[in-house]
Amino acid sequence: MSSPVADDFSINNQKSSMSNDLLSLADRLHSVAIHLLRRVRKQDVETGEGPARLSALSVLVFGGPKTLGELAAAEQVKPPTMSRIVSGLVRSRLVAISSDLKDARRMRIQPTAKGIRLLHKGRQRRIEYLASHLDTLSPDEAATLRVAIDILKRLLETWR
Repeated sequence: MSSPVADDFSINNQKSSMSNDLLSLADRLHSVAIHLLRRVRKQDVETGEGPARLSALSVLVFGGPKTLGELAAAEQVKPPTMSRIVSGLVRSRLVAISSDLKDARRMRIQPTAKGIRLLHKGRQRRIEYLASHLDTLSPDEAATLRVAIDILKRLLETWR
């Protein structure tokens, strides 16, 4: 017969074991995601813009016009840092700045047609590069990857 203390130990041990399994899974996923992004990001060199500018431009292209503060928050940087990034994007004619219609003191940053084209072309290069490597997968591996992508997408939709 087991004692309550032994049962508690067993339950805690199971939780700890499950936690370690999930931590290991999270660690592996994190590592693979970073390595994958680094490899496809090499295609961005052809744009002539740095990663910080391309990331900020991506927020604007796919998320719509933003204020400097909104853009800084989205990119998790301080406003002075974002101001320098935006200045570079303006010099490259990838974004335009206009007055906010609701509050003339606030400025709206939006992508230009050139910025939108640059980002879409860069995204296409990344996708083609990745596809060229996915071509080496067996049909079963490709099917497994599709399922994994669906799981990750569902996880992201419920992320809090």
